[in-house]
Amino acid sequence: MSVMTANPASTLDKNEILRYSRHLIMPEVGMEGQLRLKKARVLCIGAGGLGAPLALYLAAAGVGTLGFVDFDVVDFTNLQRQVIHGTRDVGRSKIESARETIEAINPNVEVIPFETRLSSENALDIFREFDIVADGTDNFPTRYLVNDACVLLGKPNVYGSIFRFEGQASVFYAEEGPCYRCLYPEPPPPGLVPSCAEGGVLGVLPGIVGSLQALETIKLILGKGKPLIGRLLLFDALEMKFRELKLRKNPACPICGDHPTITALIDYEEFCGIRGEEHEPATRVPEITPIELKRLMDSGQSPVLVDVREPHEFQICRIPGSILIPLGELPARANELNSADDIVVHCRMGPRSAQAVNFLVQAGFRKIKNLKGGILAWSDQVDPSVPKY
Repeated sequence: MSVMTANPASTLDKNEILRYSRHLIMPEVGMEGQLRLKKARVLCIGAGGLGAPLALYLAAAGVGTLGFVDFDVVDFTNLQRQVIHGTRDVGRSKIESARETIEAINPNVEVIPFETRLSSENALDIFREFDIVADGTDNFPTRYLVNDACVLLGKPNVYGSIFRFEGQASVFYAEEGPCYRCLYPEPPPPGLVPSCAEGGVLGVLPGIVGSLQALETIKLILGKGKPLIGRLLLFDALEMKFRELKLRKNPACPICGDHPTITALIDYEEFCGIRGEEHEPATRVPEITPIELKRLMDSGQSPVLVDVREPHEFQICRIPGSILIPLGELPARANELNSADDIVVHCRMGPRSAQAVNFLVQAGFRKIKNLKGGILAWSDQVDPSVPKY
């Protein structure tokens, strides 16, 4: 299959013929295929771990127009895997950094930036001008948003996801197969699936999965080979194994099924159960700020500090005087804590320790608080010598 229109393509000049010569001598590509690549318009959602290799290889292959949707800036923690950015780009817009790198690789590629948060209000307008959308996001609301916008506009969605040592890839194209909702009708409960920021990711993994996305995108443009439509590719980097699951279109799918009930973009944060949590009262979990905690410690009234991170995180950095009880061990080790003590629980950023506080409150602890922002906020606001990760 090919998603390209039949409009006449432009020509290749002498330098382009030399640049793409290894494509041109392949009968599956040739001049016709390279011209298809040149006139193709691909939108990359995210200029991060997956978007980096995806965009680099699409640019090198000669895809004529690359769009980027991203509103973030380059952080030091990105550099372990987001190879489109360098150390000197820290603090810069990811889109500007990516554009500069792509121009250095292939000045023939036009980069169209959308430095904004993708939303139900702008997704259709942004997607409409592109042939293919490649989803490199890491959160469920955006994945459902990308899927629904692609289905409504009849666009292929080249999907990838990564976590720790595992990756997934597929092509969701409702006109010829299932969509993302056919595979995942409902999102997981908020907080059940940790992000890469919480759980980590091997730096090379997005390079592999993002390259698979680039490959599938190029196959769609050329109309060659068998795309991952109706198939979910699973990759286990530790075992170095690929597995494939067959996917079927769900006739009852609310957006691509026989009788769709979703005919416009919705509130995806609400759909994924996130907005409700954000709008719950701040008193849901008793909190203390790093500065307030430091004042207590300096006054000699230091509470018991409980760190619910994992042992390997505890080795990276710690707040002096804290004791380690990983969240998963807390139910069995809660008896090590005295409910009469003042207790402050913390993790890396706050979510895991909030779960711990909720558990301990239900177990009868009353003098307990969550450290707002976790050890990262402690490093920012109190002790910059504590490493951030």
